[in-house]
Amino acid sequence: MQVLKLAAAAALALGLAACDSAPEGTAPPTEGVTDALIAAAAPEEWLSHGRDYGEQRFSPLTQINADNVGELGLAWSYDFDTARGQEATPLVHDGVLYTTSAWSKVYAFNAVSGELLWSYDPEVPRETLAVACCDAVNRGVALYGDKVYVATLNGYLVALNQSDGSVAWSTEYVPDHESYTSTGAPRVADGKVFIGSGGAEYRARGFIAAFDWDTGEELWRWHTVPGNPANGFENDAMETAAATWGGEWWTLGGGGTVWDSITYDPQTGLVLFGTGNAEPWNPAANGRESGEVEGDDNLYTSSIVALHADTGEYAWHFQQTPEDRWDYDSNAQITIADVEIDGQPRHVVMHAPKNGYFYLLDAASGEFISGTPWVDINWSLGIDPVTGRPQINPEARYEQTGQLWVGLPGAGGAHSWHPQSYSPATGLMYLPANLAGFPFFADTEFEETERGFQTGIDSAATAMPPIPEVREATLAATTGALVAWNPVTGEEAWRVDYPGPWNGGTLATAGNLVFQGTAGEEFRAYNATSGEQLWSFATQSGVIAAPMTYAIDGEQYVAIMVGWGGVWDVAPGILTAKSGTPRNISRLLVFKLGADGELPEAPPLVERALDPPPFTGTPEQAAAGARLYGRFCSTCHGDAAVAGALNPDLRHSMTINNFNAMKAIVIDGAFAHNGMVSFASDIDEEGLENIRQYVIMRANEDKALEDGG
Repeated sequence: MQVLKLAAAAALALGLAACDSAPEGTAPPTEGVTDALIAAAAPEEWLSHGRDYGEQRFSPLTQINADNVGELGLAWSYDFDTARGQEATPLVHDGVLYTTSAWSKVYAFNAVSGELLWSYDPEVPRETLAVACCDAVNRGVALYGDKVYVATLNGYLVALNQSDGSVAWSTEYVPDHESYTSTGAPRVADGKVFIGSGGAEYRARGFIAAFDWDTGEELWRWHTVPGNPANGFENDAMETAAATWGGEWWTLGGGGTVWDSITYDPQTGLVLFGTGNAEPWNPAANGRESGEVEGDDNLYTSSIVALHADTGEYAWHFQQTPEDRWDYDSNAQITIADVEIDGQPRHVVMHAPKNGYFYLLDAASGEFISGTPWVDINWSLGIDPVTGRPQINPEARYEQTGQLWVGLPGAGGAHSWHPQSYSPATGLMYLPANLAGFPFFADTEFEETERGFQTGIDSAATAMPPIPEVREATLAATTGALVAWNPVTGEEAWRVDYPGPWNGGTLATAGNLVFQGTAGEEFRAYNATSGEQLWSFATQSGVIAAPMTYAIDGEQYVAIMVGWGGVWDVAPGILTAKSGTPRNISRLLVFKLGADGELPEAPPLVERALDPPPFTGTPEQAAAGARLYGRFCSTCHGDAAVAGALNPDLRHSMTINNFNAMKAIVIDGAFAHNGMVSFASDIDEEGLENIRQYVIMRANEDKALEDGG
């Protein structure tokens, strides 16, 4: 402890010296998109990711309403050249619609006609896909002054000129390109562009940073996880956090990445953000077992943190999932609103993270107001009504019990990044819910590797077995819903059930409407008060993004990005098709009343019968291959070798017939240009043959099920 104190004192001295020379930054813009313009949140425009600084995603527009939404039709559409997941929320300013597609490409359209004005391709190396946990997605741009900002998948913050898409500046802001990627939309305020990164399943140390809006110069950076104590701490918050970690957490970075939610509150001058899971998921994998350190919470992972936006200094935090070992990120959208509680007005934070609780916190202090389960939960036995600290179910500490644990919610979260919306008119929050469990089993032989997830989970032991009864029960228990939640009373107002999870984000409007796209290839409108479905449009592809709305020359439009993908497609195997056979047709769809546009006919769904070669390996080979497949292959090609819609299903691949063909891809890197990089550092020829035999075995097992065996 004395060493820690000395190191902290040295770091504090360095920090004070750094503050003396910290860049002041360019004054905020006075023309174009300004702080005042975003704060005013004009109904006709959509200037920031959540429309207003409070990220409520509520539009005051009423031309499209519950009485006439049935007259909504397609005004125009645009097909993108990236058949990956589409997660962006478009922005609209001065008659121009700005959005991003996969691979961090940026587009500007005439918001009335759909004419493409310009586009920008950052030319992200496709090899980046190998270190991006959850598809090559991007959630959108930010507008400020005369610029458009995008964070690219490979970790560059780029400012484009709104007029023509030319590059104004570009800043490489991640520490490396092996453990850090970026999928979130930047936020802007106070002359600063705020952005974090992904990578908590690799070796990332989470952070949020602020950059000068005009020059790209870094103004401050705040880490969410302490570094190696021997190197000192950047600030007092990091010293405090270090006392809550066990083992040598810094060797794998620690996680806590700020990969999505960032909210600026002009009333308090604070920037609030959510943080990701501790890394590895399994605490025993790097010696930070619960109980080794008193208060073993792993700060500031799975938390909401508030910093002073001007300086980046710590203000407060609230940890929602202490000692997180279930991937319960707190990166879901953070909404700020003024509500009445016990007869008194309160300025509050409203948040539904992955862990299944819905939280109300005081926005200025972080004081806990309430926390209520809004879905089924089994990892926690309850929550302290004063502090908000959850009581962890001892059985959920799977690395201690040595048993398989099926967590509710699952690692996909009761609510993930898919944006929620809050209507001041109804007082309800509209939440996309994932109702699915996830199996956790500690990998007792975990060792750090150069490639692949570093979670400490034995993915072979938890893979979906070829047992019809198990599959049927798992599929039946995997559903989704749109939940209208009263954040003050902590009660559900209404719910719409869906066949499967991973449905899109929501939009609420003063026309008493809630819009949402679905995994089942529909765009729907509901009555915001009752939940009655009023309208739908066949999108021809699963929808995971959130819609937005705008008005030009007195005519209201509703826009949404369409294209199936993201983590649910690449990870859960047979569960990915719960809402129907998934496909990706990446489009921007824009609607208005009375329009009668039509989409081109969708390509037919092609069902492929399994026709694998016979299994010629040994049970020992298959078991070894299952372990390697689970560690290095499943995150792209699917659990139990059953892929989703985007990446190749290896059970159908001709390469499993020929070892040399498989070697050329997996070891020699023949397809690196498509994102399938070489795994030679971790998979040798013997290991590859074991993987090949495992995939062949799995293909034959599933063929037997198809044939009724």
